Amino acid sequence: MTGRRHNRGTFFPTRTRPRRATALSAGVLAACASLVAGCGVIPGATGGSGDDSITVMTWAPEQTSATNKPGMPAFAKAYARWVNAHGGLDGRKLKVLTCNDHNDSVAAAKCATTAVKRNVVAVIGSYSQYGDSYLPTLESAGIPYIGGYGVTTSEFTSPLSYPVNGGQPALLAGLGKELAASCGPVALIRPDSIAGDELPPMLDSGLKAGGHAAAVDQRAADNTTEYSGPSQEALTATTGDPAKKGCVIPALGDRTDTFMDSFRRNRDDFPAVKTAATLDSVDQTVINESGGQSGPYEGSYVTGWYPVASDPRWDGMKKVIQEQAFGDNRIDAADAGVQTTWIAYTVFKSVVASLGSGDVTSETVRKALDDGLKVTTGGLTPTLQWSSDGSLATIGFSRLVNANVTLQVVRQGQLVAAKKGFVDATKTLENADVN
Repeated sequence: MTGRRHNRGTFFPTRTRPRRATALSAGVLAACASLVAGCGVIPGATGGSGDDSITVMTWAPEQTSATNKPGMPAFAKAYARWVNAHGGLDGRKLKVLTCNDHNDSVAAAKCATTAVKRNVVAVIGSYSQYGDSYLPTLESAGIPYIGGYGVTTSEFTSPLSYPVNGGQPALLAGLGKELAASCGPVALIRPDSIAGDELPPMLDSGLKAGGHAAAVDQRAADNTTEYSGPSQEALTATTGDPAKKGCVIPALGDRTDTFMDSFRRNRDDFPAVKTAATLDSVDQTVINESGGQSGPYEGSYVTGWYPVASDPRWDGMKKVIQEQAFGDNRIDAADAGVQTTWIAYTVFKSVVASLGSGDVTSETVRKALDDGLKVTTGGLTPTLQWSSDGSLATIGFSRLVNANVTLQVVRQGQLVAAKKGFVDATKTLENADVN
């Protein structure tokens, strides 16, 4: 279940320039609009309709030429089967609708419209780069968005968003702080776009916290398919300190693999340069495909949001997969998207339990979360509790309540924990120069 290749997205702020959309045929859009195969909708009554069932939605891009996260909706369906096989959520049947956002702003908006039409009580554990397209629709209908992937800044600002991780801001801040002690010059390779402009301050906040100079901001054309020039420039920029190895950090989302192909070819002339990455760009599959122990990631630090996949705290999620999705190669227990969906549904389960015999509606779910409900996730995150005036509101992330990251390292071709426990990047991010 870990041998396939899948693309990844990067951190896209709400004001990012639109990504080139994957074309959707009129037939696909019509199918989505009519609630048939295009959105994978399960027929049935919704939460609050009188049949004592609860209907939610999970969406993510699938079968596109860019970022794909098929494991998220697939796991959500498996979770519903598992919950219902064990008595439901406090005795209520859980119904999960799914939708393919196609990495397209129009399709993302249609997914949100579908959620409203079907009167779902929440959108849970989802991925989309188009927060500006779906969040206004959910906000107008009062539908909470629980546990998005953290791929847009709107997920950290919308009053109806309840993120479970710190997105790329936390990953970069945590990585910078760790690299400050071990790296010479650091180069960040990122898209030459408005979205990419958001990344250097997050990394630099971590480097600064560790007493290190700011990273060399190495931009690459947003639509490039070849990185020979940028990789050569990055390698050259990181060789200024003979006492410490330089570090190159690619933050190119689904194009990171392409960059590393060029980096590996050019690296022979710069054997001392190391790489580092964030888990939304690099996972065990990528490490395997890039050469494992002999590849460019050997010895690299990687920051993630959660414990490594081998940690026993994931046993509950793995039990769901074993019982309800064994053999489904869309679902990988090591995928951060699947892990985020598990945590998001864990949050929702706690919300339903807190409501007891009361109605489960979008309003009651939202009210429970807004009233300060504390949610534990079995140690996969700190206790989660959302507030509109959190400590990171000063830098524009009012909904970011979990800035914890884990530090991992590639040893003998395997991604393993480099340190026990979490590193809290909250104070580091507070000092980020976002102006």
